[in-house]
Amino acid sequence: MVQASDVLLILVAIIFPPAAAAFITGCSCDLLINILLTILGYLPGHIHAFWLIYRKMKAEERYGRGGFVCEYPYRPYVHFELHVDHALR
Repeated sequence: MVQASDVLLILVAIIFPPAAAAFITGCSCDLLINILLTILGYLPGHIHAFWLIYRKMKAEERYGRGGFVCEYPYRPYVHFELHVDHALR
């Protein structure tokens, strides 16, 4: 379902695609990609911005308002083994 904020994002994407990308993703690689695509050609920047809006809308439909939020942050698995040399004791 389209919300008023999505319509506003679409209007912002039509005027200036990197601004819409910034509203959705913040300062991320997607914003940098959108800026570069907009510099290369105005249409690729639009397509990328509309794709980000579509992805946001689908995430909100699937996971609720705010999209997918991971409850458990990523923690790398590090396995340490402690070897005790009994001969030194």
